[in-house]
Amino acid sequence: MSKSLDNLIYLQNETSEKRPKRPKTPYIDPAVERSRMAKMQARHFIKGALDISIKSQCKAVFIYVDALNLEILPDKFPPQLKVILVSKDSEFTADQVDNKIESVIHVPNLKLGRMGLVKLSVLLAMSEGLVNPEDRITFLIGKARNKLLDTILTFRIDEETEILSGTSFDEIPQAILPGVFEQALGLAIELGNQGKEGKPIGTIFVVGDEERVMQLSRQMIINPFKGYEPEERNLLNPELKETLRELSSIDGAFVIAGNGEILAAGRYLGASSEDAEITKGLGSRHLAAAGITALTNAIAIVISETSGDVRIFRNGGIMMEIEKPHL
Repeated sequence: MSKSLDNLIYLQNETSEKRPKRPKTPYIDPAVERSRMAKMQARHFIKGALDISIKSQCKAVFIYVDALNLEILPDKFPPQLKVILVSKDSEFTADQVDNKIESVIHVPNLKLGRMGLVKLSVLLAMSEGLVNPEDRITFLIGKARNKLLDTILTFRIDEETEILSGTSFDEIPQAILPGVFEQALGLAIELGNQGKEGKPIGTIFVVGDEERVMQLSRQMIINPFKGYEPEERNLLNPELKETLRELSSIDGAFVIAGNGEILAAGRYLGASSEDAEITKGLGSRHLAAAGITALTNAIAIVISETSGDVRIFRNGGIMMEIEKPHL
């Protein structure tokens, strides 16, 4: 029995030695594999969005680049599509992308809901003349924290009531510099989100058609900007931001010229018009903004003291609402 057992063991060993060895499976780092799969999915996502844009005859594609790795952007985009990159990083430029994209929109680095980010990006693009209200566009958005694009929106701007609140829309007046409008809107959203020392703030920024606005308003307090050089009281002067934050708690409106020069603060807007349209339930600030924009070619940006929401008035009505994100 023992001899037979020895032979069996011998045969088993001999067989195992002749059996070909399996090649070792190379080790794959799970984190690297997840990254590779995420990039592949993102590329397919962008390609699908571009295909949808072409089939829908869109004019422009907005891409929220904070929610992706720049290396996954295509080397070339369809020539019939205008590509607009959106970022909260004020230092981000088109030079960081190698596919000849010229249009970059910078939105305030604040917490914004998804629709808030879309609304703000579209409005700033319109102020710069990149898109028009009658254009159909596609917007790619996602979570910046996860570097993940996950949503595609395709719509015609003036037909989407979630974007533009009014039934009709006139473009941003050319007399208002895009940078001035962007700065005023960004400041309003920041004040609406953060307030002053944690307390809510309600105020109005009236931008453009300054001579007519001054004629239709009066000073409530001593004008804190009187006597200063134009460059010292320009909205684009970064040193003025804290001053504006401090003055935002006083009653009355800021009157800002189209070139950014701040003419006054604490201004009473007494203008009213039958053409003004305002949603029921909104207060005196919104009524004043509707009235002044009905009688002038200005734009009024109103911060609601109760909710922190920002509303933009044009031609006597609300053009857009940007809601404060609530946790």
